[in-house]
Amino acid sequence: MSSLGIVMLVHTALDRAEQVARHWAAAGCPVVIHVDRKVSNEVFSKFVSSCADNPLIVFSDRHTCDWGGWGVVAASQSASELMLETFPDVRHVFLSSGACLPLRPVQELIDYLSDRPRVDFIESATTADVSWTIGGLDHERFTLRFPFSWRKRRKLFDAHVKLQRALSIRRRIPEGVMPHMGSQWWCLTRQTLSAILQDPKRKTYDRYFRHVWIPDESYFQTLARLYSTHIESRSLTLSKFDYQGRPHIFYDDHLQLLRRSDCFVARKIWWRADRLYQSFLTDQAGAMKPAEPNPGKIDRVFSKAVERRKFGRDGLYMQSRFPRHGSENGLTSSPYSVFQGFAEVFDGFETWLTSATGAKVHGHLFGPERAEFAQGETITNGALSDCAALRDYNPTAFLSNLIWNTRGERQCFQFGPTDTQEINWFLARDKNAQLSIITGAWAIPLFRSNMNFADIRNEAARLQRIETKQLEVLTSVWTKARMRSWSLAEFIESPMEPLQAVIEEIGTRHSSHLTEAPTMVDLSGFGQFLQNLKNQGMHPYLMGDFPDDDVFGTQTKPFRKPYLVQ
Repeated sequence: MSSLGIVMLVHTALDRAEQVARHWAAAGCPVVIHVDRKVSNEVFSKFVSSCADNPLIVFSDRHTCDWGGWGVVAASQSASELMLETFPDVRHVFLSSGACLPLRPVQELIDYLSDRPRVDFIESATTADVSWTIGGLDHERFTLRFPFSWRKRRKLFDAHVKLQRALSIRRRIPEGVMPHMGSQWWCLTRQTLSAILQDPKRKTYDRYFRHVWIPDESYFQTLARLYSTHIESRSLTLSKFDYQGRPHIFYDDHLQLLRRSDCFVARKIWWRADRLYQSFLTDQAGAMKPAEPNPGKIDRVFSKAVERRKFGRDGLYMQSRFPRHGSENGLTSSPYSVFQGFAEVFDGFETWLTSATGAKVHGHLFGPERAEFAQGETITNGALSDCAALRDYNPTAFLSNLIWNTRGERQCFQFGPTDTQEINWFLARDKNAQLSIITGAWAIPLFRSNMNFADIRNEAARLQRIETKQLEVLTSVWTKARMRSWSLAEFIESPMEPLQAVIEEIGTRHSSHLTEAPTMVDLSGFGQFLQNLKNQGMHPYLMGDFPDDDVFGTQTKPFRKPYLVQ
């Protein structure tokens, strides 16, 4: 007869529970099984009959086990009492569930416990020492009453808690008891477990814990502190929980991960994980090398999984975050650059920028007619079409998809007040956006157009209103984008320094300073053009202090050749 006894709490997948129970029994470990009363009598009777041929497998009285209710503790008590009464040679009792799976040969666990005959393995910490209480209740779970199910009658649960808080109702904790919490999956010595179950004050303790919230995480964890001579505050069962307090479920593709943990038992195993059950229930001596259980070896994997589930990947939208504004983990996946006014100031700016940086430079992606992809493409990465109607159906998703589908290649595009403006707040909130804006540059195409001056004046007023509103968005307190802006007059007076700054920000192919710039358009007469707008009653202020004596227009002539930095 083994010195280790197994208590199993079962409520579903009874065939798997039988398979695991027989595995324990084959190593000489007696098994006491508690089956949830919610399982039908017919199914329960068949389960008992199927195990009747093994004398080491017995069944305890049944209780109804609801999440967070007293039934789980009552089930553990009944099964443990039967274990201690029926199998006097048992020295350690290991509490497990029907979804638990031994990861190492059972004899290794028996030997491990035999070397520690007086050690109780039970996670037990005060509420002040844990940070994983989920649901907003820590110490209050011991001082308030919880007659309603948190899962089934949530509104009544919340209302009753709120009422008790308002009336300052507090329960008295039994004398000498310091509430502790921890995993419900423990391994206790016969001495400690029998002391808990046979304590003269057990009725008092049971009456108190019956109305504690989630008592299976505190009953044995608290009372073990009264009787144990040596507690190791850890569970020998590997169980991982996500940020919502829900257990991780292990599947077949977690096989190697479970092997690396060196733990004796793991939960929660998917009942259809045939490969896991086949691999770990062989009980071959070489299945896993003997080692101290160390779930910390795989904590990094779980932490990364929780982070991925909670935040996702930058710029990749998932179901849990897409409908909720502000819940994105990065609006886009990588940095990109937006140029406003540069294509108007320089001829061939896109070709020059491509040569200078090696980036993929698009035209006006949000232009009114179409998305102007680089090199005149009509469809680009991710099957994105240049159709303006498709783009404008969801312009933010259009940009996110473009950046995601071109990861590893820097994207640049032109923008302006004639483009779709729905993208402005997205650009402002995106930490990956780098915006370089020459304000008032939209006036240059009007200056060079052949429109009637009355139409030019109306269009200039419209574009100035649009750009003004855009700048209000981009300079708001919520802006996370990296933005540089120059007035048109300021930029034309000294263009090399701004160009050098934006090129360095992108990251050029060459480490040397910029030695050439694109050809600037001829602005002869532009100052007088702005004065004419003023004379017609329109005040063009976004261009800056642009002189009307054509001084900038005369300076543009030498700049038709590349600029040289001395």
